[in-house]
Amino acid sequence: MPGTKTGVYPVYENQFKVGTSKESLKTIADMATFSVALDNGVEEWNPFDQKGWVRRLMTSKSVTISIAGKRNYGDEGNDYVAGMTLKNGRDAEGCLQWTFPDGATLVFENAVFNVTNWGGGDSTNVIPLEFDVMSNGKPTYTEATEPTSLQNENSQDGGQDTQSQGNN
Repeated sequence: MPGTKTGVYPVYENQFKVGTSKESLKTIADMATFSVALDNGVEEWNPFDQKGWVRRLMTSKSVTISIAGKRNYGDEGNDYVAGMTLKNGRDAEGCLQWTFPDGATLVFENAVFNVTNWGGGDSTNVIPLEFDVMSNGKPTYTEATEPTSLQNENSQDGGQDTQSQGNN
């Protein structure tokens, strides 16, 4: 069943978790922005029968998610990303889960973590942490299965605000 959340939503409702595997995922504290870049491999050719018109076929895809925020020492997710800074090869691979506002998830296993800013800036800035997560093989997309709209949550408890009951 597709996610039931409809309408517009703030960007912060997208959430990211990181770890060595799906079983060890942790939220990353103090991340403030993200962007997504899709790189699609399209092959094109000019067959005689198309009389000069180009034919195309999409033959590959990759995703890069760029995330930026502040370095938060002691936060497991933030420490995990910062710990990738000096790693190379397979040691620079990990897992990232992107949870969409409707509850759907996109999981990148064996993704490449490319830390791009590990502390630079003006002397009065809060230490940054910026990184790219690059797909390394096909990610796993899972549609949301539970309704996530506030209206559906309220209908489960009769529409009453249970936190304010008895506080009159």
